[in-house]
Amino acid sequence: MPAPDVPRVPRAAHSPRTPHSPRPPRALVIGAGVGGLTAAVALHRDGWPVTVLERAPRIEAVGAGLGITPNALRALDLIGFGDTVRSLRTWTGEGGLRTPSGRWLSRMTNDAAAERFGGPLVPLHRATLIGLLAARLPEGAIRTGAEAVLTHRGGPGEPARVRANGTELEAELVVAADGIHSPARGALFPGHPGPRYVGFTTWRLVVPELARPFTPHETWGRGVLWGTQPLPDGRTYAYATAAVSPGGSSPDGELAELLRRFGGWHEPVPALLAAAAPEDVLRSDAYRMARALPAYHRGRVALLGDAAHAMPPTLGQGGNQAVEDAVVLAHHVRNVRHAGSSATALPVALAAYSAERLPRTMEIVRRASRAARMNTLTSAPACALRDASFAALSGFGPQLALRALDGIADWSPPGHPYPAGAGGRSGRTETTPT
Repeated sequence: MPAPDVPRVPRAAHSPRTPHSPRPPRALVIGAGVGGLTAAVALHRDGWPVTVLERAPRIEAVGAGLGITPNALRALDLIGFGDTVRSLRTWTGEGGLRTPSGRWLSRMTNDAAAERFGGPLVPLHRATLIGLLAARLPEGAIRTGAEAVLTHRGGPGEPARVRANGTELEAELVVAADGIHSPARGALFPGHPGPRYVGFTTWRLVVPELARPFTPHETWGRGVLWGTQPLPDGRTYAYATAAVSPGGSSPDGELAELLRRFGGWHEPVPALLAAAAPEDVLRSDAYRMARALPAYHRGRVALLGDAAHAMPPTLGQGGNQAVEDAVVLAHHVRNVRHAGSSATALPVALAAYSAERLPRTMEIVRRASRAARMNTLTSAPACALRDASFAALSGFGPQLALRALDGIADWSPPGHPYPAGAGGRSGRTETTPT
């Protein structure tokens, strides 16, 4: 039985274009987040005319900050600015894991991470990466205020179609990077349950430069977590999680909620909260793709990022995996525009994209979910055992603490092998689990 199709638009909308009609864009990207813009830049560099459709009235840096790991840096190398991001590295000393009282459980250094994974960890504001990506697209390529609806997934000899602001656009390729609650995913796979709430909510904020320097850290409590990282412009990025019911909000504001939960923790947590304004705090629930999609494509539409494989933020891989998706997709569709028939070449390319990305990303979803369970322990004995284990293992040096990213941060793009002498990792996700 053939798979159900996305509802078609009325036949009148398919009438042939006149010779003077503008030719519709040949590649459409739904969503101007990190994954969507990386895909747009990669496709543009390979000669695809690209239009990005973003429903927001302007491009905003939702999420405040993110950490770029070496796997994503190597992906960014392929679109021309991995070194630009590396140059923004601010964390060069020690960091590690602490208890709410301030006691160190384990320590690591960015140099140790660079040695193990072939590159540094680079915390930066999401707006910085968005700006770098957007600047590499032609003027007018990004259309904001454009609510995009996939109306037909396309197929052999037939383009995909997307309706935006009352206008129907056709494309040889549609990239759906439209987030955790992706409407495109729902249209392509209507029977799939989609991502599930993982049991905790996250808060993110960026505050001005603190008066006193601090050591980057994550701090784990009972069912709660706090992290603090410096940004290249001197500001500080902080994030927190807590096990709460989904879909809620704090009656007196999210900053007040953070003060109640974390105000008595070690410095610089109280100083960060004192420097924050209520509007600085962003709250969002965490989700994971508990059941894998059958594929990351259907017809002429490819899914990437959270739309394909939402994951908890516990390994810091949401945005990094979206960047990987984008360059792998571009790699596989690179020759489609020059093939004798895109009708036959594109399905093969998209099938190769799904085959490469689905097992890797779902393994990372599983590993991030296991890490989330460790982060959100609430039992006092279980937390004491967890903390004692980290403290004992710290005696083996920082490399042991980095094992959680083995097989993740050491990935390299297709055709670009992991640099010799950078740690000897294969980039496979089947290595040591957390």
